[in-house]
Formats: sequence, C-alpha cells, structure tokens
Amino acid sequence: MQVYVDGQFVPAEDARISVFDHGFLYGDGIFEGIRVYDGTIFRLQQHIQRLYNSAQCILLTIPLSPEDMRAAIVDTVARRGLPNQYVRVVVSRGAGDLGLDPRLCRRPSIVIIADTITLYAAHCYTNGLELVTVATRRTPTWALDPRIKSLNYLNNILAKLEAQQAGVLEAVMLNGEGYVAECTADNIFFVRQEQLCTPSTAAGALQGVTRDSVLDVAQALGLPTTEGFFTRYDLYTADECFITGTGAEIIPVVRIDGRTIGTGHPGPLTAQLRQGFETLCHRDGVRVSLHTTCAALA
Repeated sequence: MQVYVDGQFVPAEDARISVFDHGFLYGDGIFEGIRVYDGTIFRLQQHIQRLYNSAQCILLTIPLSPEDMRAAIVDTVARRGLPNQYVRVVVSRGAGDLGLDPRLCRRPSIVIIADTITLYAAHCYTNGLELVTVATRRTPTWALDPRIKSLNYLNNILAKLEAQQAGVLEAVMLNGEGYVAECTADNIFFVRQEQLCTPSTAAGALQGVTRDSVLDVAQALGLPTTEGFFTRYDLYTADECFITGTGAEIIPVVRIDGRTIGTGHPGPLTAQLRQGFETLCHRDGVRVSLHTTCAALA
C-alpha cells in the first residue's frame, strides 16, 4: 500500500509529516472522505469543489490545481488496486514553528490515503440504530461554519465519547439554540407523511456529499424534501429516520432517546432511498483503471 505525500508515493509505513505541521499541532487544515464503488470514484468533482471551498474560507492555498488534485486522487486509487475503497484527502497548513502564526508555515502539505473502511456492522443496516442526544453541542455557525470540513473534530469526538458511554454507536447533536444539527459523523434525515426532512446547514449541519446525493435521489423519486430547523420532537414523532455519511452511507434509525421511531423497524422510504443511492454510486463519478497487481493489492 502506497500513500501520496506531497507529490510522491511512499510505502504506508514510511509516510511522514513534520511534528511542526500546523495540522498536527492545531488542527489547522481541511480534509475530504471519498468513496470508490467498483472502480468508480463517487462524485469526485463535488468533493474537490468542497475541498477548495474549505481552503478558500480558511485562507489556505492548496499547492495543486483542482485538475492536478483530481489526477493525484485518481492515481492513488489506481495504485491501491481495490474495487471498493475509502479515500482520505488531507491538506494541512504545513510545517511552521510552535507558535500559532500561520504565516510561518512555508508550504501546505497534501496527503492522500486510499484504503478500506467499515464503520458499522451489517446488522445495523438491516435492523437499524439506536441514538441518544448528547450534552455536547455543535460548534455554532458564527464560530466555525459547518461547511468548512476542517481537521479539528474535537467537538465531534467529545460527542462520540458520550454516545459510547451511553452504550450506542451514534448520537444526535443539537446546536446552541436546541435545534437538531447532525450526528457526530453523519447527517440525519427523517420522514413524516411521505416528506423527507433534514437540518439546514444554517442549523449547524455539514453539507455532506452523501446528504446532497440523498436529496437528489428523493427529487428523482418525486419525494418532497425540506431543509430547515427541527427539534427532537420532530425526530421522536417521525415515521422513519436514518443517518447518512461517506463512510456510513445510509443507515436506518429505529430508536432515539428511548423513543421508538415509527414501527421500530427500518421504513420503506428509507429502503427506497438506499436502493436509489446505491444505483447512483455506480454511475455518478470517475471511472478508474485499477492496478490489480499483487503489489497494488498488498
């Protein structure tokens, strides 16, 4: 397995960044998680656009053009050789000194890793998840816009720890006003009277690529959609609920804070959206010619 580090491919065990890198010291950087399905990099253009938008917002100049970034990602995927992959693209501010001043970081650093990922067991997709609401609130939009996919995930990690202490795998995070924002690593949707609803980015939700894909699938199916401000009441009284993410894809939710959602089983519209999303994954993206040698599969 080879990792792309600042223009070179090196064995994974030799991949290094400086201990003075501001991404390591301060979480000063951005990232994208991208899926590959049967050799197709899903919605690569959307991921690249979001990466460069995030960079623009934090005054980070990526030392590759979007076209060269695309080529580097495709090359990394091809070298890995697996038909199904998870790709992590990280752009940090680069090495500076122990101070906070980003001007002392001479050149941003780029790392691209292609590997596999399994976030949830198979039974979670068939039986559904139980969620709890945690005390840790989503970072307010006036402090850090959720559309910036930054390296600083401590807020989410603290919420994930609360979920684990409660004995569940995922948690609902509220914003400072008590509205539902998202989960620790996933967006959240619910269905009421055949209308699909999800929190607005203004409520603190990341504008996830999978989230937007599900909205596209819903539109193609003729299912009405609403992005807005919702409370836990809306989740508790929903007919169906599910979460979405690049790693998670689409997972049904059957209980929240001890309340049974709908029938207590994954709902029919969730299943229909999952089917539409799976179809989309295999046709909306960049097809890669994989290197299937023994070295690539190692």
